[in-house]
Amino acid sequence: MTADPTGFAHAYASAILRRGREPMPPTDFAPDWSDAPRRGKYYPHATTFPLPEPRPAGAALDTALAAGADTDAPFTTELLAGMLHHSYGLLGRRLGIQANTDLGALPSYAHANWHRGTASGGGLYPCSVYWAAGPGAGVTPGVYYYAHARHAMQRLLAGDVTDRVRAALGGHAAGQFLIIGVKYWQNSFKYNNFSYHAVSMDVGTVLQTWRMWAGAHGLRIRPVLWFDQAALGDLLGLATDDEAMFAVVPLTWTIAPAGPPPRTAPRPRVRHADQERSRTLLDFDTLGRIHRSTAAAAAHRPAAGALAAAAAHPVPPGPRLPLPPAEPMDMPLSDALRRRRSSFGRFQADRPMTAAQLSALLSATAATAVDCEAATAQDGPLAKVYAFVNHVTGVPAGGYEYDPAGHCLRRVTEAPPGMFLQRNYFLANYNLEQAAAVLVPTVRSHAVLDAVGDRGYNLVNATIGAISQTFYTAAAALRLGGGVALGFDNVSYVEELGLAQTGEFPLLIMLAGHERGGLGDYRYELR
Repeated sequence: MTADPTGFAHAYASAILRRGREPMPPTDFAPDWSDAPRRGKYYPHATTFPLPEPRPAGAALDTALAAGADTDAPFTTELLAGMLHHSYGLLGRRLGIQANTDLGALPSYAHANWHRGTASGGGLYPCSVYWAAGPGAGVTPGVYYYAHARHAMQRLLAGDVTDRVRAALGGHAAGQFLIIGVKYWQNSFKYNNFSYHAVSMDVGTVLQTWRMWAGAHGLRIRPVLWFDQAALGDLLGLATDDEAMFAVVPLTWTIAPAGPPPRTAPRPRVRHADQERSRTLLDFDTLGRIHRSTAAAAAHRPAAGALAAAAAHPVPPGPRLPLPPAEPMDMPLSDALRRRRSSFGRFQADRPMTAAQLSALLSATAATAVDCEAATAQDGPLAKVYAFVNHVTGVPAGGYEYDPAGHCLRRVTEAPPGMFLQRNYFLANYNLEQAAAVLVPTVRSHAVLDAVGDRGYNLVNATIGAISQTFYTAAAALRLGGGVALGFDNVSYVEELGLAQTGEFPLLIMLAGHERGGLGDYRYELR
């Protein structure tokens, strides 16, 4: 496979970067919350099978993040169930006093906040998880959908079709596969044309939770992002423009796959259909265009080493501020995933973060990457991490670039950043000056697209999404509040950090700090 020609992704990336100054149409759009879709697909006639009771991941977060590429123990059904539950299953109900706009509706059971281990833009959770099960997994071979609300599998098709998944991937030895799709309407009903940017980050948060869970158990997650998307969509019975396949994750299993079974025409495909709750569904032109552009590029897998040209530039020379060793993150991974939440206005500046806590957040996020089939060890990291420091003991307020090689900071701006941060934030749910630090991951988005084609947009955003999931989980393990936001003026951050010459795009901001005590809070754990 060779890289595809330049398509629409460059224009979409530029529009996303400038949307704070040049709003994306439709500018007068307002979501109809009374007609909102479900936060998950609904197959009313599919047979449902409960998954085993999930077991906690006892390994510390540090251990999960440090798992090496040589780790690849086999999965079992019990381990798969635990990974799905702690990533996308419902963990419990929360009702805390906070500053987000949905607070007034949360006491209603119909609008309850059922929290999950994985973060999602707007809490909408548009990712669909399918299991293409081959022989030896303890279930009838077939295609299953993970029903998150019941922690169960719904069988959509009976019969081993893993040879078709392997063919769509261009050949693979695995006999079990997880497939991540995105049902656009679950997100676009709120975010319209911005939706693609948000959902492609959601894919990264799921992949990173799986990678941490797998690492805690000696397993390995290595997703495939370039494949025959049309073939998998046909197998799953999906309408081309309604749901897209973003990633396929081959799983090493306890029993090796058998050889491909004989095929007779016609080839089977899923006949069960998702029953949509919304009465009115809308199409968005720009969303459809970027979807079709990245889908068409999915079959053009880049050559090994192509991403090296898009790697983050080395940190420039200059004075450095050394950082102390990172504070250990010894909280069990499953506990950290349960504690993860968005702080939404609960930060309190009079209790500073320690420099060791900042060190832990920086080192963990900077080391996060999506280990996909296009990446090699020689490519170098795609992302950099910058930090605006407000209230960190021993670190003067200002803007910094993190140097992971030396575990130190290079000063970029001198002034305390509180006013800059708040002035360039669009929403009212955070006071950014109260956060101890605001981390900013960047990627050279256009360089990635030049190197590997339009499908690279998915890799860029999956990388940023994975970094945000690491950040959330690390903040929870450090007993800090955390929050991630996309509603800021990206161009102002380019100007403030001097990123125009390097072509780096600041794609989200990540807030950390201690929360105010004594606020009303309600938690009910399901398991």
